[in-house]
Amino acid sequence: MYNSNSIKRNLLVFKHFSHKKYALFACVGKEVKISVLAVCVLTYANVNCISAQTYKADTTTAQKELTLEEVVVTGSRAPMSISQSARMVTVLDRSDIAAAPVQSVNDLLKYAVGVDVRQRGAIGAQTDISVRGGTNEQITILLNGINICDPQTGHNVFELPVDISEIERIEILEGPAGRVYGTSSLVGAINIVTKIAANSSVDVHIKGGSYGYLTTGGRANVVSGKWNNQISANYTKSDGYTRAKGGNLNSDYEGGRVFYQGNYNNENIKVNWHAGMTTKGFGSNTFYSSKFDNQYEHVAKIMTALQAETKGVIHFRPSIYWNRNYDRFELIRGSEAKYKFNYNRTDVFGLNLNSYFDWTLGRTAFGGEFRNEDLISGNLGEPLNKTRHIHGTDRNYTLGLNRSNLSIHLEHNIILNRFTLSAGVIAVKNTWNEMNFQFYPGADVSYRLGSGFSIYASYNTSLRMPSFTELYYSLGGYKADKYLKPEEMTSLEGGIRYNVPGIEAKVSVYHHHGKNMIDWIKNTSKGNDAEWESVNHSKVNALGFEISSRFNLRELFPAQNVFNSFQVAYSYINQDKDLESNYVSHYALEYLRHKLVSKLNLHIYKLLNFSTSYRYQYRIGNYTDTQGNSRQLKPYSLVDARLSWDAPKYALYIEGNNILNKTYYDYGDVPQPGFWFMAGGSIHFNL
Repeated sequence: MYNSNSIKRNLLVFKHFSHKKYALFACVGKEVKISVLAVCVLTYANVNCISAQTYKADTTTAQKELTLEEVVVTGSRAPMSISQSARMVTVLDRSDIAAAPVQSVNDLLKYAVGVDVRQRGAIGAQTDISVRGGTNEQITILLNGINICDPQTGHNVFELPVDISEIERIEILEGPAGRVYGTSSLVGAINIVTKIAANSSVDVHIKGGSYGYLTTGGRANVVSGKWNNQISANYTKSDGYTRAKGGNLNSDYEGGRVFYQGNYNNENIKVNWHAGMTTKGFGSNTFYSSKFDNQYEHVAKIMTALQAETKGVIHFRPSIYWNRNYDRFELIRGSEAKYKFNYNRTDVFGLNLNSYFDWTLGRTAFGGEFRNEDLISGNLGEPLNKTRHIHGTDRNYTLGLNRSNLSIHLEHNIILNRFTLSAGVIAVKNTWNEMNFQFYPGADVSYRLGSGFSIYASYNTSLRMPSFTELYYSLGGYKADKYLKPEEMTSLEGGIRYNVPGIEAKVSVYHHHGKNMIDWIKNTSKGNDAEWESVNHSKVNALGFEISSRFNLRELFPAQNVFNSFQVAYSYINQDKDLESNYVSHYALEYLRHKLVSKLNLHIYKLLNFSTSYRYQYRIGNYTDTQGNSRQLKPYSLVDARLSWDAPKYALYIEGNNILNKTYYDYGDVPQPGFWFMAGGSIHFNL
């Protein structure tokens, strides 16, 4: 277990084994560390962590060196190496991101088999992200380990201030984990980790394509001693791919981002910080009502965070953050005479402390979080004692709501040669409904069988507080219930993982039992004028399994240099729930029963590379079309491709999404774009 050596020695860090005869003499009289097990926790991940990777043997080099790459795991409060982890975490690393023919982070997540991405528009205009049959409200989204969930609605959570070119990796933890992430992590968590350049440099990129699409941006980084500062900006626009019945655009998009991040690192402490802003407006087609096809929405978000970690016997990891979100929705675009625009502003302030220490019986983590969520609105919440002016208008915010969440966690980890046990509990109290402390335990266990095999099992619980929209939105055919109960989830999961040089594979089976699950439902027997109502289902049970594999073909077949890698994954979910046959659902009763994804990467010639991806989805559920008829969602298959020339200092590429030009629907009666062609490039300068 975590035993420290009291005798101080000079530390020699090995990252390569060499076949030189004199290599062993470098070890004499020194403590030897083979590779570096860099560790971070999903909730408090910092931008310097390296993505989770396996040991990789490079048999093609002349010296036949074995490179032991740094290892990172996430999924518990206390850091552990990838081989010791008792919880499975899916990681989309920088190579996956760079090779993907995508326009946004939302598009990239489509290739994660356990993630459901339901788009209402392209370029990430509005996307609902969920995990394992859950809803977009039931996952925790983090940016560099900071919770950025918006209490107003899950629709706005992916208003990220960072461009996809700035992302180092995306970590996906599937299944409830209340003891690790607190409230809102009912079915999982997704952490977006940005990269910060190690040297002073400048990057510029531009891309254009179908439907008037254009995106351009850049990044500048300055390194000075122990200080590293980086700033970036990005602008994106598109004319859209559909028009309203009146002939005007209704899927157009325009937005910009600015993001600043930095760090300071010495022998006693490391500090990370970021601040960002994003603003965008987009045609909303029939997003919220099938009766109006000329809706529009404008959102803006500000994010700030400061994190630190001490390097003493007890590792303290405090953080403080503040996020603000603005939202303006227009039921009839540009016209407030008939239907007033909906204005909302949320402010989220948080203080967080995670700590851990090593002792004879293992590693113990403890800490807590205070999070305050505040809403002022024109249509959500209770009457304000004093109205607040809406900037740029002649109107006031007249409604609002404030609630605070306090959580305390404790976790202990026992790590033996082949066995790992991680168990803990979180206590949660929320002021919204005068809720007393509720306790949510969890435990993960794994056993390493040898020869690359390991087995694992988990029991976890979690909860989610209702969003402000679910509690109070009662306009335009919707009727909310402000007395909704929190959702609760219990999960059992087991699986096996196989990991050897060149091959990664895993199989997992899980069962989710949800209580008081929240959804918007409509009674179709009441006709076209029936209202959508927010309700607590008595229960929703889900049984599912996932199979995934990844092959490093150059490592398995070193004699060839054309096939780089191939991966394929499949997931299946079956839900049963209490709902009468004449009801239709917005979220909880629509889920991906089947999802199949595969990807092939090829090296064509010199610096020329090609990648292609295939995705099949079969969704259970119905939607109401513009004529008020209930229709069943249909399965679809999509093929994307990317051809790129990847030089060390620049890259040129062409991409195609939906290259077979299939017609498909992710959500409601909103068609998704057909074939979308793009071309672009990037260039890098060292300063």
